[in-house]
Amino acid sequence: MTAAIVILDFGSQYTQLIARRVRELSVYCELLPHDADPARVRALSPRGFILSGGPNSAYQMDAPAIPAYVFSSGLPVLGICYGMQAMAQALGGQVVSGTVREYGHAMIQVGAENPLLSVGEQTVWMSHGDRVEQLPAGFSCLASSANCPLAAIADLRRRYYGVQFHPEVRHTPGGMDLLRRFVREICEITPDWTPDSIIRSSIESIRAQVGDHRVLSAVSGGVDSSVATALVHRAIGNQLDAVFINHGLLRLDEQNQVEKAFRKGLQMDLITVDARDTFLANLRGVIDPEEKRKVIGETFIRQFEQQALLQGSPDFLVQGTIYPDVVESSAPERSKGVRIKTHHNVGGLPERMHFQLIEPLRFLFKDEVRKVGEALGLPHELVWRQPFPGPGLAVRCLGEISEDRLESLRQADHIFTSELERAGLLNLTGGDVESASQAFAVLLPVRSVGVMGDQRTYQETCVLRAVSTDDFMTASWTRLPYDLLSVVSSRIVNEVLGINRVVLDITGKPPATIEWE
Repeated sequence: MTAAIVILDFGSQYTQLIARRVRELSVYCELLPHDADPARVRALSPRGFILSGGPNSAYQMDAPAIPAYVFSSGLPVLGICYGMQAMAQALGGQVVSGTVREYGHAMIQVGAENPLLSVGEQTVWMSHGDRVEQLPAGFSCLASSANCPLAAIADLRRRYYGVQFHPEVRHTPGGMDLLRRFVREICEITPDWTPDSIIRSSIESIRAQVGDHRVLSAVSGGVDSSVATALVHRAIGNQLDAVFINHGLLRLDEQNQVEKAFRKGLQMDLITVDARDTFLANLRGVIDPEEKRKVIGETFIRQFEQQALLQGSPDFLVQGTIYPDVVESSAPERSKGVRIKTHHNVGGLPERMHFQLIEPLRFLFKDEVRKVGEALGLPHELVWRQPFPGPGLAVRCLGEISEDRLESLRQADHIFTSELERAGLLNLTGGDVESASQAFAVLLPVRSVGVMGDQRTYQETCVLRAVSTDDFMTASWTRLPYDLLSVVSSRIVNEVLGINRVVLDITGKPPATIEWE
């Protein structure tokens, strides 16, 4: 796949959102580090560049520089926040430390007709301390705010544009229109990045990679691994063997649900392996979350290697890795960001494997995965299942894992999610803060004193986690009704052994992650 837009990452927390917004416009883009190999960028045949924000000051000696090929290409350029400042500095302008820092909503005034912004007053989201003081030759001011005289700039002849605010966040209402104007009109790109085109290009890529070899697919039951499996099956048919490993870290009745979805919904054979004892034995005594993920990743691969011997030693393994997995594991080819956590199917894999990986969803966001799943004809209940991490309940059962603790967590989680479903408060399609895009229970190795039936108890704590989001890159905690929370708390304490206290997580992402480990 060649890229219509190349986004160069200078370290902003919002960089991945730029890519997602461009994809929403049905325009394909690639996100690369700002210092990516120029040959690699040229190989993508870009039609325009977007320069992200970042934490640096453009006037510092060691500040990341815009690569020379960006300006020599003759292509349109959009600089956002630091990207605008770095562009102005590189082309002869001046950037200085601002006397007033801007973080949050601001009003800008667009004075004259231009290709990027509509004329008039607009609300935008600012996040900066520096500002452009002097424009480079050929540039003019498009917009200003009370604290930022040069809030948007442009060299119309060379098609260079810069905005001090962040159009990629939802807090900038006109942000999508700005991005649409840049990628579709200024860069003159046809919006052809659709589920059907994703499927076609993926099938071509999978067939080219696999040839006539056998392939094993790692099915977890979640939407990502299910769509990845269906996509590979569409490409190579009966060359694929789908394997579901029950690692003992599943939600209540999950194995039955997965088997029904694949065998009845997809008419695909599914090999089921009971490896609960092996995983729990390997996890015994492991408390550190990164070590848990590595143990699970290692054990997964070894289990699949055993299955490979039984299935004629396939050379390839399918995994449902998606783009947020790659971002949060800080894969070096995509981001200069700091590693947040290792995903078992990205950074947690062992160095020694007997498979080549097939990851057809590696650069797709969750909403794109669901759209592809629908286009492939997957059952609605499978495509719209709640997200579930590959390590399963291991990252929701903090501390040492045991079967008793897992069973308590399963029961508490089922009570919470079933009550949400009954109240109509699970909404996987968007970020309404009154309903949950994802909800689950977490078990803490924290004991407290309680009283039940005139008896003293000393049991563990259950955390309820519900978030509202439309991209899973950022999220708000869901404002659930108190009456519902009261019912959930009462049921968990009364019905689940080992738990005598229920608390609510009211932390967004950032600063927290959605999962606890």
